[in-house]
Amino acid sequence: MQDTIGRKRIWGWMFFDWAQQPYATLGLTFVFAPYFAAVAAGWYMAQGLEDQAARASAQGLWSSAQTVAGLVIAISAPFLGAWADTSGRKMPWIYGFTTLAVVMASMLWILMPDGGGLIFALAAFWIGFVASESAFNLNNALLPSLGTPQQIGRISGTATAFGYWGGVASLFIVLLFFAENDSGKTLIGLAPAFGLDPEWREGTRFTGPFIALWFGLFMIPYFIWNREPRVPKNPDATVGRMLKDLKASIVNISRRRSCASFLVSSMFYRDALTALYSYGGIYATLVLDWSIIQIGVFGIIAAIAAAVISWLGGIADERVGPKPVIRWCIWSLIVVCTVIVGMSREHLFIIPLPPGSAVPDVVFFICGAIIGGAGGALYSASRSLMVRHSDPARPAEAFGLFALTGKATAFLAPALITVFTLWTQSNQLGFLPVIFLFLLGLALLVWVKPEGDVP
Repeated sequence: MQDTIGRKRIWGWMFFDWAQQPYATLGLTFVFAPYFAAVAAGWYMAQGLEDQAARASAQGLWSSAQTVAGLVIAISAPFLGAWADTSGRKMPWIYGFTTLAVVMASMLWILMPDGGGLIFALAAFWIGFVASESAFNLNNALLPSLGTPQQIGRISGTATAFGYWGGVASLFIVLLFFAENDSGKTLIGLAPAFGLDPEWREGTRFTGPFIALWFGLFMIPYFIWNREPRVPKNPDATVGRMLKDLKASIVNISRRRSCASFLVSSMFYRDALTALYSYGGIYATLVLDWSIIQIGVFGIIAAIAAAVISWLGGIADERVGPKPVIRWCIWSLIVVCTVIVGMSREHLFIIPLPPGSAVPDVVFFICGAIIGGAGGALYSASRSLMVRHSDPARPAEAFGLFALTGKATAFLAPALITVFTLWTQSNQLGFLPVIFLFLLGLALLVWVKPEGDVP
C-alpha cells in the first residue's frame, strides 16, 4: 500500500513538468515568441525603422522584458521558499501561482498581427512566466522527499523527459490544427480549427488560450496525487522568523565551498541556457527567415531530443552522478552557440553559401536537437545536484536560493545580448555573451563536490 502511494505521489509530482512545459515550448520558444518578434519588427518598421534596425529593436524589447521578469523571480524566490519552509505549506502557493499563470496565458490572444496589444501581451506573458516559475521552484522543493539521493537523479530525469513529451504533444496539436503559415494553412494543409481566421493570425494567437487550458487541465492529477507531507502547524511562522532563518542559511552556504561554487556556477550556465531557449525561435525568425511552421517542426525535433536525452541523462545521473552529466551538456551547448554565431543565410563561418542553400536550415535543425537534449539533461542533473546540497529540513529555502542564483543574473544574458545586438547590429554576434557565460559556469564546477556537502 505504501509503495502504491509513493508511486502515485511521484507520478503526481511529475505531472507538473507535463502541465507547465507548453508555457516554455509553445510560449517562450517556438510559437508565441517568434510571432511576437515578427509582429514587433513589423510594428517598428511601421514607425520608420529600417528592416535590420527593426529586427534588432524587436529582439531588444523581448530581452528587456525578460530581464525584468528574471529580476522579479530572483528577488522573490528565496523569500517564498523560506516562508514555505517556515510555515510548512507549499501547495497553496503552487495553486495560487498556477492560477495566475493560466489567466495570463489566456490573455496572449490579444496580440494582433498589426501590433495591436503588443505591450499588453508582452506584460501578460512575462507576468505569467514569473508565476509559472515561482510554482515550479516550490514544486522542486518537494523532490527530496520522493526518494533517496541515488534515486533522485532518475526521478528528476524521468520527470524532465515526461515534461518534454508534453511539449512534443502540445506542439504537434498546435502545428497540425491551429498555427497557420503564410498561406493561411496549418502544417498538414488545414484551415485553423474552430473557424479561426488566418488573416488575423487567430490560429497562432490561440496558442495562449491553449497553454492556459493545457496547464489547468493537467494540474488536476498533480493536485490529486501529489499530497504534501503533513507537518505540524508552526506557531512561530512569522515574517521575522522567516527572515532570520533565511539569513542564517545564506551565511551557512557562504561557508560551504562546494554549495556556493555550484550555485554561482549554475547561475551563469542556467542564464545562458535560458537565453538559448528564449532566442532560438527569434533567431530562426530574424536571421533565417523561418515561418512559424518551420519553427514548430524545429521545436518538435528539439523537444523529442530533450525527452529522450533527459531520460538517458537521468540514468547516467543515477550511475555516475550529476556532475559529469552537467559538464557534458555545457560543452555540447558551447559548440551550438559557436555555430549560431558563425552562421547566417549567406555563410557558415568563412564558407560562403549560394542563394537558397538549405545548409543553414539543416545545421540549425541539428542545433535544435542538441539544445533540446543537452538543455533538458542539464537542468535535470542540476536539480539532482541541488538535492545533494540541500538541508533536508529546509528544501524549499534551498531551492529558493537555487532559483535566486538561476535568476540573479537573469538580466545579464538578455542585457548583454541586447547590448551586443544593438552595438554590432547583428543578431548572430548578439549571441557571443552566451558562450562566455557557459565557459564561466564550467570553470566554477571545479570546486563542486559530486556528492554535495549537506551540513
